[in-house]
Amino acid sequence: MERTTVTIDPAPLATLANGVKMPRLGLGTWPMNDAEAAVTVADALRMGYRLIDTAENYENERGVGEGIRNSGVSREDVFVTTKFNRKWHSVEGARQACEASLARLGLDYVDLLLVHWPNPDQDRYVEAFEGLVRLLEAGLVRAIGTSNFKPAHLQRLFDKGMVPHVNQIQLDPYHRRDDLVAIHRERGIATETWGPLGRGNQMLLDPVITRIAERHGRTPAQVVLRWHVQQGFIPTPKSSDPARLAQNLDVFGFALADDELAAVTALDRPDPQMFDADSFGH
Repeated sequence: MERTTVTIDPAPLATLANGVKMPRLGLGTWPMNDAEAAVTVADALRMGYRLIDTAENYENERGVGEGIRNSGVSREDVFVTTKFNRKWHSVEGARQACEASLARLGLDYVDLLLVHWPNPDQDRYVEAFEGLVRLLEAGLVRAIGTSNFKPAHLQRLFDKGMVPHVNQIQLDPYHRRDDLVAIHRERGIATETWGPLGRGNQMLLDPVITRIAERHGRTPAQVVLRWHVQQGFIPTPKSSDPARLAQNLDVFGFALADDELAAVTALDRPDPQMFDADSFGH
């Protein structure tokens, strides 16, 4: 039975370096399983979401595809991102990974395909990205990019004359990543953010954020997501709760003042537990 959902205007669109339009806020789907993804993706699309983020490693691409088909929203109106693992880090491997994801999703193309982690220990991420370039030329993907690439990893691509359209990274007010953001802006790379609301609820309880939320009559999560989009980042918060889904999308009708934006930005802090793409990956 179809669940009743509120309807919110879809997020505005960002224009990637190759002219492809990408929604400025989307739905993250980790760690949903297929069953949960099928329900949540359909709900989110009916609500107004148009960007759905999944990955081979999430093991929910089949559910995401089912949710898209069940939503009643036209395929051409949905922007689908997926990512592939280190096993496929070669030119031919990237094509095999793409074809396998398309089969699981039940789609003819994906809008954005990313190398999920650089895995520098095996040193094949440049070949993997070369494979993405060929997939773009073949029309199997509309845009290509990287995920969790640090400045040195990106530089290896730049040295070969290749620039991702998107680099998806862990970024939130506690983890600012200024070095990467500066490179992205210089090279015309869109900054897509995973874990945009932090890990756990600690950041959403921060008194700086809660005070701003009270001032605007918004939730702390909405304030943090507004912080992302107001700087041009593309956040992909995850939720399966209809009320939170609606709140997360509804961040384009207010703005943070300059002093509020600066106060949230000043929350950045060192985090030794943060995933390091030089040693972590799959």
